[in-house]
Amino acid sequence: MDMNMVAREASQVMAPSINSLPRPVPPKATKKPKKAVLFFEVEILDAKTREKLCFLDKVEPNATIAEIKNLFTKSHPQWYAARQSLRLDPKGKSLKDEDILQNLPVGTTATLYFRDLGAQISWVTVFLTEYAGPLLIYLLFYFRVPFIYGHKYDFTSSRHTVVHLACICHSFHYIKRLLETLFVHRFSHGTMPLRNIFKNCTYYWGFAAWMAYYINHPLYTPPTYGGQQVKLALAIFALCQLGNFSIHIALRNLRPAGSKTRKIPYPTKNPFTWLFLLVSCPNYTYEVGSWIGFAIMTQCLPVALFTLVGFIQMTIWAKGKHRSYLKEFRDYPPLRSPIIPFIL
Repeated sequence: MDMNMVAREASQVMAPSINSLPRPVPPKATKKPKKAVLFFEVEILDAKTREKLCFLDKVEPNATIAEIKNLFTKSHPQWYAARQSLRLDPKGKSLKDEDILQNLPVGTTATLYFRDLGAQISWVTVFLTEYAGPLLIYLLFYFRVPFIYGHKYDFTSSRHTVVHLACICHSFHYIKRLLETLFVHRFSHGTMPLRNIFKNCTYYWGFAAWMAYYINHPLYTPPTYGGQQVKLALAIFALCQLGNFSIHIALRNLRPAGSKTRKIPYPTKNPFTWLFLLVSCPNYTYEVGSWIGFAIMTQCLPVALFTLVGFIQMTIWAKGKHRSYLKEFRDYPPLRSPIIPFIL
C-alpha cells in the first residue's frame, strides 16, 4: 500500500470536520428603551367662581388650545369651542387657539380659567346683515314708498341730480362691502358674540334711515355751491373708494387662505397702497375720506354726524392694530401713524 495514501486517509479521519465545529452565536440585538412621553394634566376652572369645571388627564404636550377646547366641549356640550375663552389668569388675556400647551408657562399640571363668551355668530353673517340693511333701507326712501313722506309723494322722484347721484354712491358703497365680505376679506376669527349684531345693525341701519330721510325728502335743497361742489365731492368719494378696495386686496394677499398668519403690510405697485408708508390702517383712512366726500356732496347734517362717529370708532380700531404691529414686529416702520399721517 502506498504510504502517501495511508497518511492521507489517516489525516482525514483525525481532522475534525469544519461543519462539526460549533458556530458562534450572534449577539442578541438590545432593544432601545422607549422614550417616555410626559403627559400633562389640565384643570379648567370657572374664571368667576373658581369652580372646577373639568379635569383632563393624559393631555399630549404638543396639544393646542383649540384641541383642549374640543376636549372641554365633550364634557360641556353647551360651551362649544367658539364661545370659550381660556386663559392662564382669571383676569388675563385669552390664549390663542394655536398656542401649544408645553410652550405655556405652566407645569405638568396646568390650570386654565374659562370664561363664556356667549352665543356666537359668524363674521360673514354679521357683515352681510349689517351691510344689506342700509342698502335696502336707503332705497325705500329713495323710491319714496308709501307712509314715509305723505300720500302725494308716493313713488315720486326728486328733481335734483345730486339726490340720484347720492343714491348711486351710497348703493355702490354697500354693494362693494357685501362683495368684499364674500370674496375678499379673510377673517382671523371665525365668529363674534351674537349680541354684536344687534348693536352693529342699530348703528348702520339707524344712520342709513336718518340720512336717507333727509337726502330724499321732497323739500331737500342741493349743496350751496351747486355742481362744482358735487363734482369735487364725487371725485373724493370715488378715489377713496378705489383706495379702500386696493388696501383690502393688499391685506388679503398677505394672509394665505385658511391661515392666521400676520405680516407687516407694505406698499405694492398700486399707488393707492403707498399710504402704507405713513399709516398702519389706510383702509380706515380711505373709508373716512369716502364719507367726507359723501357729506360734502349731500351737505347733510346726519351724514356729517355718521362720518364723525365712524371716524372716532375707526381711530380706536386703528390705534389698537397699530399697537399690535409694534408689539409683534420689532422692525415695524417707525414713521407710521395709526390713521392720519403724522397726526393720529
